[in-house]
Amino acid sequence: MPDYVTGDPIADTKAPAGPLENRWDERKFAAKLVNPANRRRHRVIVVGTGLAGGSAGATLAEQGYHVVQFCFQDSPRRAHSVAAQGGINAAKNYRNDGDSVYRLFHDTVKGGDFRARESNVYRLAQVSAQIIDQAVAQGVPFAREYGGLLDTRSFGGVQVQRTFYARGQTGQQLLLGAYQALSRQIDAGNVELHARTEMLDLVVDGGRARGIVARDLVTGEITTHLADAVVLATGGYGNVFYLSTNAKGSNATAIWRAHKRGAHFANPCFTQIHPTCIPRSGEHQSKLTLMSESLRNDGRIWVPERAGDPRPPGEIPEAERDYYLERLYPSFGNLVPRDIASRAAKNICDAGLGVGPGGLGVYLDFADAIARLGRPAIEARYGNLFDMYQRITAEDPYAVPMRIYPAIHYTMGGLWVDYDLQSTIPGLFVIGEANFSDHGANRLGASALMQGLADGYFVLPATVNDYLGGTRLGDVDPGAVARVEAEVRARIARLLAVKGTRTVDSFHRELGLLMWDHCGMSRTREGLRKALDRVPELRAAFWRDVRIPGGGLEFNQELEKANRVADFLELAELMLVDALVREESCGGHFREEHQTPEGEALRDDENFAHVAAWEHGTPPVLHREELVFEHVHPTRRSYT
Repeated sequence: MPDYVTGDPIADTKAPAGPLENRWDERKFAAKLVNPANRRRHRVIVVGTGLAGGSAGATLAEQGYHVVQFCFQDSPRRAHSVAAQGGINAAKNYRNDGDSVYRLFHDTVKGGDFRARESNVYRLAQVSAQIIDQAVAQGVPFAREYGGLLDTRSFGGVQVQRTFYARGQTGQQLLLGAYQALSRQIDAGNVELHARTEMLDLVVDGGRARGIVARDLVTGEITTHLADAVVLATGGYGNVFYLSTNAKGSNATAIWRAHKRGAHFANPCFTQIHPTCIPRSGEHQSKLTLMSESLRNDGRIWVPERAGDPRPPGEIPEAERDYYLERLYPSFGNLVPRDIASRAAKNICDAGLGVGPGGLGVYLDFADAIARLGRPAIEARYGNLFDMYQRITAEDPYAVPMRIYPAIHYTMGGLWVDYDLQSTIPGLFVIGEANFSDHGANRLGASALMQGLADGYFVLPATVNDYLGGTRLGDVDPGAVARVEAEVRARIARLLAVKGTRTVDSFHRELGLLMWDHCGMSRTREGLRKALDRVPELRAAFWRDVRIPGGGLEFNQELEKANRVADFLELAELMLVDALVREESCGGHFREEHQTPEGEALRDDENFAHVAAWEHGTPPVLHREELVFEHVHPTRRSYT
């Protein structure tokens, strides 16, 4: 059987033509409206309560829709957006340093290695300034300068200071802003919240998304919830690698089940490696910890010039240190984009110059910044991050350099959506990290929070109006509901009936290592082929030998994990096929066969300037969406 078959091209038909800067205004004006009195009659399901889901639920309810919202955490406040540290980008140009909407647009398209749609990215840049105004009005405590003005700092891949922040807790503070807006609507009766409830499948009737089947994680009860539109805001799929900076509960089940019901999956091999994470400490470890990219504003990355140098870092003189990012990329230095910084760290460690256990680490040193600014200034900017590092490693980063190494952090791939954020299933909208729309092959730092809140507060409310205002919806066929619910129950029963000998985690760990080795920071045809041979074998072993204690009608975390890992075992195969088919290097997708003499990514714009949108099938069907660049013309990315 072939790895895939080629289907018809796919196109985004919702983005207006004409000047780039006018397209979003034109789309909003052309969108159909729903009379305020009629909105109360419509139900909208929102799955997820992070920045994208929380802001979407609050805004739709504020408009008058009845929102039914789901999260598998015990509170919306515990969505993984809470873990975001460094900041959020916005084209405010408070520094008067040359920033603009167009520059943010340009930086994002270039940072994504020219694999994103211009229309979507420009809209994101336009809306960014509104996000800051919204958050400030909610009371989000952004850092301020001495005079009271909002402070900003730089992130990777840019040469301006456009990142607004709240120490190292920006995601938490923004999430609290969205949560209080959502809580207001819950109290008003406009949002019906189902916490500790996980979506397990999508109900499609008449070709449209009409609801979900979910499981109560406390009681095990399976229920169906129907609506006029469904919004997925369930985050990314980085935990397919087992070790990542994602929360342990983060999973791909919602988007994967939607994919199997007809939603195309775009660019699944585009995964992001974050360069500043605490290195792995042993085989026992179950997740990794992020150290914010913002640390690269003041921290300098280096390794000893001599391989295997046994001296403590403080005893290695300046002349014997290699500040390799500053040497290789003098224009951007330590603030190159994440994909470039990560590959540089890997190359240094592969050359035997790494530090720490196993040589899998490089130094992030704040000695110069502390000497220049004083310890109180560094504590004010990064104090909670330094405390976190010290608690995990028992090393004081004020006294000795941090040790960091790249790790899986974010996924640029996700369900395919058009300009309206609607998937290939009408009525199914996908927002935030769960879709593919804005970041191409590499996301710039501090842009995830920007996209999540742009989608939830400003884009989705307009496009959901258009869908509901222009669609006649009847009653849902009870037979369609019964079939989906029966499939969910049968799947759970099948998992529980295996009664094998291996734990869920043992399969997940093996899958993660396989994906990291062959579909991680660098990829080869030989390695991808090896993994493609092994994943189906591992999946078959899972369904033959996994052991899940307990039953289905109770609190059962092993059953939760098994459901998610079963989906990872299917998604992993599509990621490998996508990486194999894309015979180029771009952004986070680095094929060793396609690199420049200097070891940088070598794109093939003639053959691969497209979005790979995969339709579920055996084999999967590849639909290509050609990318057209009218304003930022593809060039070789240079940060030297």
